[in-house]
This record gives sequence, structure tokens and C-alpha cells, in this order.
Amino acid sequence: MKKLDDSAILIARILMPILFIVAGFGKMGGGYAATQHYMEAMGVPGFLLPLTILLEFGGGLAILFGFLTRSVALITLVFVLLTAFIFHSDFSQAGNQINFMKNLSITGGYLLLAVQGPGYFSIDRLLNKKW
Repeated sequence: MKKLDDSAILIARILMPILFIVAGFGKMGGGYAATQHYMEAMGVPGFLLPLTILLEFGGGLAILFGFLTRSVALITLVFVLLTAFIFHSDFSQAGNQINFMKNLSITGGYLLLAVQGPGYFSIDRLLNKKW
């Protein structure tokens, strides 16, 4: 049963960060200025965009490979909750309610990963890291 659990955790670690890796990568190129403008329009300082990219792209890769998994999962779940309340809490705008609920669902997945850990197939296991 343990092998099945570790395989399922690996599959989850492959699927969960796809959104973040793609989004972070997209912000590095032509999407940088537009994202910075959008953040500022929503009251978030534009100078935080490099940290957002680092978390989305770098954190996504860390989750994918199981590196600093629990810590990155906790940071990511806080980030996702914040983005839900900052960017998706105006339910009068189309799509915000579903995006808010999407963020809550993602938060649940990262909370589970933070509690469960990265599983057997991870850099954390190779380095014998618990956090």
C-alpha cells in the first residue's frame, strides 16, 4: 500500500504545480508589464512581481521535484489564499466566484501536501529533509 501512496503523491506533485509553473513562466516575458499593471490596479505593489514569479515558477518546480516540499507548500497555500481574497473576492465580476473557489481548492491540496510531505520519490527524501 505504501508504494501506491508514494506513487499517488508523486502524481499529485506533478499535477499540482502545472498552473504555477506555466503562470510564472508567462510573467517572465511579454506578460511582465501587464501583470505588474494589473497588480497595481488591484492595490498590490508592482515591485512584488519578481517574488510572485519566484514563488510560481521556482516554487512550482520545487514542488514538482519534491524539494523543500512542506515549506513551499505552506508558502504557496498562503499565497493562493491571499490572491483569492485580493483578486477574486468581487463576485459581481464574471468569473471571480469560480476563481475564488478554485483557489480554495488549490489551498486544500497544498495544505494536504504540507501535512503529508513529498513522499518517497522526492529530493527531500534523498536529503533526509522533513521540512
